[in-house]
Amino acid sequence: MGTGASKSTEEGGSQGMGEEEERNQAGGQLYVSLKMENYKRKGDLIPHVYGSVPLVGSWDSSKALSMERESASLWELSFVVPPNHETLDFKFLLRPKYSNVPCIVEEGPNRQLIGGTLQGDARLALFRLNADEVLEYRVLIQADRVSPFDLAASWRAYQENLRPSAVRGIPDVSINSVPEMNAENGSSASLELDLEHYVVPAPTTSANSGFFYAANNTETPRSLTLAGVFSNMDGSGNVLHPSKDGSVSTDRPATIKEMEVIVPDSSRIYSTSGVVESKSVGTFSPSQKQDSHRGLLVDRGVGSPMLGKSASASTFTVDLRMDTETKNSMPAAAGAVAAAAVADQMLGPKEDRHLAIVLVGLPARGKTFTAAKLTRYLRWLGHDTKHFNVGKYRRLKHGANQSADFFRADNPEGMEARNEVAALAMEDMISWMQEGGQVGIFDATNSSRKRRNMLMKMAEGKCKIIFLESLCNDERIIERNIRLKIQQSPDYAEQPDFEAGLQDFKDRLANYEKVYETVEEGSYIKMIDMASGHGGQIQVNNISGYLPGRIVFFLVNTHLTPRPILLTRHGESKDNVRGRIGGDTALSDAGEIYAKKLTNFIEKRLKSERAASIWTSTLQRTILTASPIVGFPKIQWRALDEINAGVCDGMTYEEIKKNMPEEYDRARKKDKLRYRYPRGESYLDVIQRLEPVIIELERQRAPVVVISHQAVLRALYAYFADRPLKEIPHIEVPLHTIIEIQMGVTGVQEKRYKLMD
Repeated sequence: MGTGASKSTEEGGSQGMGEEEERNQAGGQLYVSLKMENYKRKGDLIPHVYGSVPLVGSWDSSKALSMERESASLWELSFVVPPNHETLDFKFLLRPKYSNVPCIVEEGPNRQLIGGTLQGDARLALFRLNADEVLEYRVLIQADRVSPFDLAASWRAYQENLRPSAVRGIPDVSINSVPEMNAENGSSASLELDLEHYVVPAPTTSANSGFFYAANNTETPRSLTLAGVFSNMDGSGNVLHPSKDGSVSTDRPATIKEMEVIVPDSSRIYSTSGVVESKSVGTFSPSQKQDSHRGLLVDRGVGSPMLGKSASASTFTVDLRMDTETKNSMPAAAGAVAAAAVADQMLGPKEDRHLAIVLVGLPARGKTFTAAKLTRYLRWLGHDTKHFNVGKYRRLKHGANQSADFFRADNPEGMEARNEVAALAMEDMISWMQEGGQVGIFDATNSSRKRRNMLMKMAEGKCKIIFLESLCNDERIIERNIRLKIQQSPDYAEQPDFEAGLQDFKDRLANYEKVYETVEEGSYIKMIDMASGHGGQIQVNNISGYLPGRIVFFLVNTHLTPRPILLTRHGESKDNVRGRIGGDTALSDAGEIYAKKLTNFIEKRLKSERAASIWTSTLQRTILTASPIVGFPKIQWRALDEINAGVCDGMTYEEIKKNMPEEYDRARKKDKLRYRYPRGESYLDVIQRLEPVIIELERQRAPVVVISHQAVLRALYAYFADRPLKEIPHIEVPLHTIIEIQMGVTGVQEKRYKLMD
C-alpha cells in the first residue's frame, strides 16, 4: 500500500527504520501491519492486541483489539501512526472474540514499537494453555511510509466495501428470455411513443449524419495543387485557393514540398525472392497446395474464417539504433501496439518502418469503403495513417466527366493519363512517409501486373507494400455497389440521367474486366466474397509483423451488414452526485429513473431485433442500469470498466487539485491523452484494452447496446466518428443520453437521444 520505504521483520528483530532524519520526515504516515501465524490454533481462541496510547489506550484485557483472520493460519491487525510516534507498549493475548474468558496473555516482557520496528530480542509469542502445553505464534511486522492521499483513498475504498455490492451473484453472461410481468416503472420513467421526440442535435464534429462518398474524405493531392492544376472544389468540400505564385492552399493546411514526378518504366517485371511467409489469425486448417507465389486458400464458414499458414522463413536486418526517422514514425500508442512498433522499428528493415497498403480490385468491389474503414481503425490505434485515392487525383487533373472510353486498355492517352496520376499519388504518399507518416493506403483499381510492378519499383527501399485485393462474385452486392456509385461519385454528379450513368459505368467496368489480373506477386491479402459477413475466403501470402497481422485480423472481422450500435453511460451514480471520480457506487434516484427510461427506449427501438445484446462493464452502476432490461442477452466486459484513476479513485477534482497540484495543473492538463493517473491508466491505456471490443462490434451482425462509462465511451465514439486521438479526452458524452451509431455500406451515421436532463 505504501508509496515509500517499507521495512519488514520477522519474530521481532532489532532492526531500525533507517536514519533519524528519515524517520522524522514530514508529510507521511506509517502504515503498520502486525501479523501472527500458527498452524495449530486451539479451539475458538482469537489473537488480540492490547497496550498503551495511541495503539489501544488501555491495559484492560477486556478492551483488547481483535486481530482479523487473513487465512486459516494467519491473523492481522493494521493501524496508522506518525513516523516519529511515541513508543508503543503492547502485548498479545488469546481469548474468544465475544467473551473475556478464558484470557491468555503472552509470556515475557511488553513489546515495544518504535518507528515501525519491534525493539528487543527476536522472540515468538508464547501462550501457556496449561502446565504442560505452550502455544507458539510467529510474529511478523511490516511498516510502509504512505502519503495522506493514499490513506484517504484507501479509507474511502474501505468504506465502500463495507456496503456489499448490489450486483453480487449476477453472472457475467445472463439471458432474461421472458419479460417481467406487471413491472411498475412509474410515471416518471415513461417515454413518448415517438422516439424522435427525444432526438437532439449531434456535435458538428460527429460521425457522418448522411450519405457520403468515401473518396471525398481522402488526402488532398499535394503535388497537383502545387503545380496549379485545380478546380474550385477538390471533391471533399475543401476550397482550393490559388496564390500569386501559382501555388494552391486549402482549408485543410498541409506541408507541400517541391517535387518532380517521374513515371518509371513499368515494363521491368518485379521479381520476388521466392521466400514466402504467411501468418494468420484464427484456427489453422489443412493447407491446400498452390504454386510458389500463392498463399493458402481457406474456406470461411459463418463466423470467423480459418486461415492457413504456409511454411516459410524470413530474414531480418538487425539495427538497434533509433534514428530521427524511427522516432518520428512511432505510433501514439501504449501497451502491445507500442511494444510491437518498437520491435519492428529496431529489428526490421528500414523500409518496413513505413507500410503501404495498395488496394487491388475491379470497380464497385468496396475498395474505397474498406480503405476508409482500415484508415479509421489504424488511426484509432495510434498509427499515423492517410488514405490516398487515385480517382481524386484523376478528377483534379483531368476532370470528373470522363466517359468509359477513357478507361479502355487500348486508349494510349487514357492509359498514360491514369498512370501519371497513379504515380503522382504514390509520390505524394512516399513523401508524406518520409516526413514521418507511418501507414499509407493507396486506393485505386491497380488491376494489372504492369501497374503494380510500377508501384513496387517506386516504393523500393522506401516502404513495404502489401497488396489488398477485394474480389466479389455476388452479383446482387455488385449491382448495389454500382447504383451507390452512380448516386454518390463525383464522376456522375453532372449526369442527370441515372440510367445513362449506370450504362456508362458498366461499360467502364467491362473495360477493366478485359485486362484484369489477380495478384500473385509480393505480399498480399485477398478478401474473397467477404462483404456480407456470411462466409467467404481469406488468402494471406508473405505477411509478417505485428501491424500486418492486426490488419488481417481486422479485415477478417469486418462486413457491411447494416446494424445500429447504441452507446450510453450508466444512470447517474451516487459518486456522480458527490462529484467523485471512479468508485463502484450504486445509482442515485435519478439514475434509477434513467434505467427504467432506457428499458422503455430499448423495447421500442429494438422491438423487432430479438438478436440484439446488452454489454456492460463489471461495475455495479452499469449492471444496475441494465438490470430492468429483459429479453436480451447481457454480457459483462472487464474491458468496458471506467478508466482506472489509481490513487485518485474516489476523490473530487477539487481534492486532486488541492492535494496533488503537480498532477492536476501540470501533468494532466499538459497532455490529457497520455496522462496516466498514479497507479492508474491513461486514455491510451484504455484504447489498448478496448481493441477487442471494437473488433467484436465490427464482427456483430445484430444491434448492440453498450452501457459503459465516460472515458470508455469517448474512446469508442472516437473510433466510429474518426476523431483524432488528441480530441478523445474532450469529447462530450453526457449522462442520460443515447448515441446511436448506424453502421452499413454507406458508412457511419449518428443520431442522439436525450431521455432526461
